[in-house]
Amino acid sequence: MWIRSTVAYRSSFLLTVIGNLLLTALDFVGILLMFSQVDSLGGWTLPEVALLYGLSATAFGFADLTLGSMDSLGARIRDGSFDTLLVRPAPVLAQVGADRFALRRLGRITQGVLVLAYGLVSVDVAWSLPKVLLVPMMLAGGAVIFGAIFVGGAAFQFLAQDATEVQNAFTYGGNTLLQYPPGVFGKDLVRGVTFLLPLAFVNWVPAAYLLDRPYPIGLPQWAAFLTPLVAVAFCVPAGLAWRAGLRSYRSTGS
Repeated sequence: MWIRSTVAYRSSFLLTVIGNLLLTALDFVGILLMFSQVDSLGGWTLPEVALLYGLSATAFGFADLTLGSMDSLGARIRDGSFDTLLVRPAPVLAQVGADRFALRRLGRITQGVLVLAYGLVSVDVAWSLPKVLLVPMMLAGGAVIFGAIFVGGAAFQFLAQDATEVQNAFTYGGNTLLQYPPGVFGKDLVRGVTFLLPLAFVNWVPAAYLLDRPYPIGLPQWAAFLTPLVAVAFCVPAGLAWRAGLRSYRSTGS
């Protein structure tokens, strides 16, 4: 329904997609401005940072396209309209994800793919079959990891009811974090997003293997191929948190 309503006015839809693309492109413009003053950032060159950016932005784009509407859950809980989702013959999680589905977010994905293509073409990589397979593995696994964070953030809103910005700090904030090399951050932060909130497996860990660079906290090389397993494992607590939040929902009483 939301897709049909969006494409009903094709010129408007096209303009919003282009606008979304240009708006998200400002993030990479900021990186370009930095590299106009320096040759490397944390020891990483512009093509290498572009690779990190493209991987993170594309993976996040797919998660944002499918589950980005999760941040509206708090408003539905507060005004009681969440009750209407519970009586429909469809999974509640799917309904929340599809609520006001914003097809304009294709602009974010397009922009991420363009930067990723530039990064892949420009980096100096000794390509092999494992490294070639690692690229789609990062994109798919990264999208699932970001999706799990969206679901976990939505589950927290059952408790807080007004926690959209808290959720955004981990989703949009996590995407921004991963667009920069791990070496520019403190090791405690790197450990946190590797072992606690496994954002590093979206691009930092596998990209370090891809570019033959040491990871700041010294993980073995085979850790680069753990992204799919980490993504699946991370979905378990996110799913349990969602089920617990759904069971705890008591409506507004109105």
